[in-house]
Amino acid sequence: MENKKNPFYIEPAAPFKHTMNVQIRFNDIDALGHVNNAIYMEFFDLGKANYFTAANGGPVDWRTANVVVANVNCNYLAPIYFHEPMAVQTQATYVHDRSLKLLQQLVNTETGEVKCQCVVVMVGFDVKNGVSAPISDEWKRLLAAYEDRPLDK
Repeated sequence: MENKKNPFYIEPAAPFKHTMNVQIRFNDIDALGHVNNAIYMEFFDLGKANYFTAANGGPVDWRTANVVVANVNCNYLAPIYFHEPMAVQTQATYVHDRSLKLLQQLVNTETGEVKCQCVVVMVGFDVKNGVSAPISDEWKRLLAAYEDRPLDK
């Protein structure tokens, strides 16, 4: 792919195990005829939620989930247009005691072109007390098992 020559392209740590198709709505399009950059975050949020549900083997109770987003960085590699078939791919790249990192990308499902990549750092959080907390051993185990590779490096 041409965009893989882009200096901002991030090579995935492994093949993506999680892909979710996304629907582009008419109101997602801006005056220039492509998907507005703010909509990309909605696609990535849907991808994260679906990824965690898949890794968990079922629905996640977000009221008690012990991770929150601490940092998001996006590289917009190419515009997305209204009729493009798109999917968001998500993978965990590491899980440490108090943080984890995800790589996500929006990809045209017909051409394989990566249109945008997003790196998300999430941190452990105690919802009840509103303070930083370790990521549970259960989440560490579930994510490593889902990715089928060690994530503690």
